[in-house]
Amino acid sequence: MDIESAYNDALEFARNHYENFPVVSFLVPKNLRKHVAIIYWFARTADDLADEGPMKSEERIKKLDEFENRLTELLNGNYANPYELALHSTIEAKNLSADNFYNLLKAFKQDVIKKRYNDFSEVLDYCRYSANPVGRLILELNDIRDEKAFHYSDQVCTALQLTNFWQDTLNDFQKGRIYYPLDEMDKFGVMEKVFELKENNLNLKALVKYNVERTNQLFNEGKSLIKYLNGRLKYEIKWTILGGETILKKIELNNFDVLNLRPVATKKDFLILFVKSIL
Repeated sequence: MDIESAYNDALEFARNHYENFPVVSFLVPKNLRKHVAIIYWFARTADDLADEGPMKSEERIKKLDEFENRLTELLNGNYANPYELALHSTIEAKNLSADNFYNLLKAFKQDVIKKRYNDFSEVLDYCRYSANPVGRLILELNDIRDEKAFHYSDQVCTALQLTNFWQDTLNDFQKGRIYYPLDEMDKFGVMEKVFELKENNLNLKALVKYNVERTNQLFNEGKSLIKYLNGRLKYEIKWTILGGETILKKIELNNFDVLNLRPVATKKDFLILFVKSIL
């Protein structure tokens, strides 16, 4: 199996997918880029199984179960393709925690079967599996295994996941999912019909504003992670946080209309944010 070709394909895969932050930027040390890329390949492939295409829920769960079985097999040294060999090589070489990969799969399966969240604690629990493992893997790649660093990383990653929820409010609703907690929708007087009609009324604005402000607070708390970082990683994480905050700012500038305007970070935004991250 050609492991280097698999790593190169994963790098190209990562570069060709839009995210609110640079996945494999020039700030990632050259010796780590292939490892970041293959982790991204794993997460994005599983996410697509949960989300993309016309498959029914039962088929998605079956595909994700098969993908999880492949993870177990590759961890035991049994590879079906070069990508699995590359992932195993990365996990072994960088001593990565396998639990983080299983937790990601747990979140993707949950996305298939759970469409509503009763309260914010349920949303946070989802983020614990869907987002936080990625940050922990990045820290492990950089030989950072401090529990406080993990804690602050979790706050940043949760904030990034929440930002993506508010950014993709309409897209998620069209896939049958609402991540705004039901008790908060009730508190602000927001009915599901609003999403269907794309009606940016005062109640929805208030709900979105409340969640944007709470997400910004998580970013602010998570910035304590920076003091545990050195070199390029410090600037990479600062850049990533700024990217998430920029999306939240665009939502605010759009009058909290998440049903008719989807904010995205442009190349110009990324350049400006990079300069800010190093100043």
